[in-house]
Amino acid sequence: MEEVSTVQRRGAFGRLYHGETSFDFMGKKKIGFTISLILILMTIGSLFTRGLNLGIDFEGGVAWQVPVTATMDTDAARTVLSSNGIEADNAKIQILTNGSTKSLRIQVGDQTPEIQLKVKDDLATASKTDANEVSVSSVSSSWGRSITEKAIRALIAFMVLVSLYIAWRFEWRMALAAILAMLHDVLISVGVYSLIGFEVAPATVVAFLTILGFSLYDTIVVFDKVKDNLDKFAGSRTSMANITNVSMNQVLMRSINTSLAAVLPVISLLVLGSGVLGAIALREFAIALLVGLLPGSYSSIYIASPLLSLIKEREASYRNFRGEHAVGAELAHMVLSGTATGAKSVRRQASTTDGTQTNILTPTSEALLTHPPRPRKKRRR
Repeated sequence: MEEVSTVQRRGAFGRLYHGETSFDFMGKKKIGFTISLILILMTIGSLFTRGLNLGIDFEGGVAWQVPVTATMDTDAARTVLSSNGIEADNAKIQILTNGSTKSLRIQVGDQTPEIQLKVKDDLATASKTDANEVSVSSVSSSWGRSITEKAIRALIAFMVLVSLYIAWRFEWRMALAAILAMLHDVLISVGVYSLIGFEVAPATVVAFLTILGFSLYDTIVVFDKVKDNLDKFAGSRTSMANITNVSMNQVLMRSINTSLAAVLPVISLLVLGSGVLGAIALREFAIALLVGLLPGSYSSIYIASPLLSLIKEREASYRNFRGEHAVGAELAHMVLSGTATGAKSVRRQASTTDGTQTNILTPTSEALLTHPPRPRKKRRR
């Protein structure tokens, strides 16, 4: 009773910190699935219509970088390209900022060494700067294709190894849910890059692989607690949805801390590394990490765990309880005590055989937090 009173006196943050919340995550799973479906459809549509803004390392070609001056802007750069027989409309021209200085980055397809040198001299003349201040770099398209193939092979190898480990450490159903959640994170991250038009560079690929590791870690944290609660609730005859709900509430604060601990350094890297120091590689890496961390944190709660619940509900031990869904005081009791016993009157929904929803009376907080009444003695006549 003293422990219960302590829990009642705690505020919302106190209950969150001690893993004593009773949020109905499983009741919101349809909302989470709907949001993810919309984002995935937007991603697919954007990939087919806009595609990805591949950098020179993947697409191949030539890139010049020239300081921005009074006589050098995007129009002047296109004029230089056109005068050398290069299709200026297809050129990618970006303005790069490094502290107080600005420069133009001009990227086109493969060109001969003579054309590369001629454009470099013309850019120096047009910007009225020394030729040494104009840089040129070239990457063959075959090398770019090789990098893409290696990145895809690394992604597939990562997925296979992760699946085998989770299946060995936990079970194959958890491995399936974790892989689907990781694919969800990658697809949405790629969709953001396609919709916004961020350039895909080698640092982006490294960041995406890092994101997969983070997403997997956050998911494993929840699954580890689910595994513990599967053993704890083994003889309680409760639904998989209830066990998943209890597990997510118990590790919610840990998931939030994990996400914050990952996001804050990335924001610092983006602000200091890119904004102050002007490091382009750091900016590309930090943007990719930030884009991927958000869906990674979201998917561990609203995608991976509900998917696991739906998959395990097909097992014989949970099939008869499919659709049962504890809420309110009963869910709070399960989170605090780790048991599903003690019943009086909180409403929960359960599916009948014809698919309709009926209300079942389950424990109230008053019944859960007190001892059962003693039976009355019969009077002798």
